[in-house]
Amino acid sequence: MKKLITIAALLLFAVVNVSADSCVHCHSKITPGAVKDWQNSKHFESEIGCASCHGEGHNSADDVDKVGLPTPAVCAECHDTQVEQYSAGKHALGWAALKAMPTTHNLPSVLVDGMKGCGGCHKIGLKSEEEIKELKVAGSKFGHAACDACHTRHTFSVKEAQQPQACQTCHMGFDHPQWEMYSSSKHGVRYLLQQNGTLSESTVAPTCQTCHMPNGDHEVRTAWGFLAVRLPLPEDPQWKADQITILQALGVLDPEGNPTARLDVVKAADVARLDQESFDKERNKMIDICSDCHSTNFAKGELAKGDDMIREVDHLLAQAIRIVASLYADGSIPKPESYTYAFPDLLTFHDAPTVIEQILFEMHLKHRMRAFQGVFHNNPDYALWYGWSEMVRDLAEIKDMAADLRAKK
Repeated sequence: MKKLITIAALLLFAVVNVSADSCVHCHSKITPGAVKDWQNSKHFESEIGCASCHGEGHNSADDVDKVGLPTPAVCAECHDTQVEQYSAGKHALGWAALKAMPTTHNLPSVLVDGMKGCGGCHKIGLKSEEEIKELKVAGSKFGHAACDACHTRHTFSVKEAQQPQACQTCHMGFDHPQWEMYSSSKHGVRYLLQQNGTLSESTVAPTCQTCHMPNGDHEVRTAWGFLAVRLPLPEDPQWKADQITILQALGVLDPEGNPTARLDVVKAADVARLDQESFDKERNKMIDICSDCHSTNFAKGELAKGDDMIREVDHLLAQAIRIVASLYADGSIPKPESYTYAFPDLLTFHDAPTVIEQILFEMHLKHRMRAFQGVFHNNPDYALWYGWSEMVRDLAEIKDMAADLRAKK
């Protein structure tokens, strides 16, 4: 009986969606995995066929170039609330952030065209129609990489996207090891033990989504933003001076402290909170989330510790930036012609031309990130040994190298 019901359901589906049936006929041989994923999806159960997402232009091996790859606009036909939320958050700007970074344009073609470098994750995001055409001409097989970055094709599973492992594919590694921090924190360990059945399903165990996507809200952002710089500047005079130095090395302030054209790029990529209201909005949202498990005072105190860590590491980084800038000033190392101002450019990443500048790049993007993100993710080992301690050693090395460079002048 069960077998007969299954056959009847498939026959009904074939009648309702003939185009899907013809797609399955070929793709069961060409891409059987994709067909199986679709057959396991809610789309299949709801009789959403291939043409609903891919259009009707592709019908044979001779017109593969006519297959449509679903953009968020296509998903919005059914999931308008989620797409509206997504479009207002930082994930929608992943592609914009990639294009804004000067160093990504210098990556080897195997990393850029194959999207095996920064584009492996930063392909997520909203793209203009012109950008979509350019990708298609370039032969990109990665589609538009928006909703399907978390809801993997062709199952598009909500349950998958709700698991912390869904975040792991991007939020790990050199400059943003959030997965490593979370999974080895008390929060992460409790959830993973719940996931494997060691702890009860009723155990309170937050996921990435619990804190960053409350109630399934697809607008994902944080108070400090990715680079942990913000406006207005701190009232603490030392911290204010340090943040100005960092903003100058990021190229968003000129030597006189005035905004530059690069600040417009930072604004467009939404990587920093640029007024008190937007910072408070995200901070208060996080306090409310933390208060579901902890007292409000405890939540405020823990988040304040993250702020304090940013102040500490900013002082270390600012000292290092000023040392490298002074080496340019006295001719100990040449300032690259591409640098507009008399500061090292922290956004050149691995393209920094000398070893001392490379150490500064790692100090900023690798170790500073680990220090403050480690605190916010409740992972003391990352905050101390992979973050703050590494920065202390970076600064000592930069001081020694600067002395050697001056001695060799």
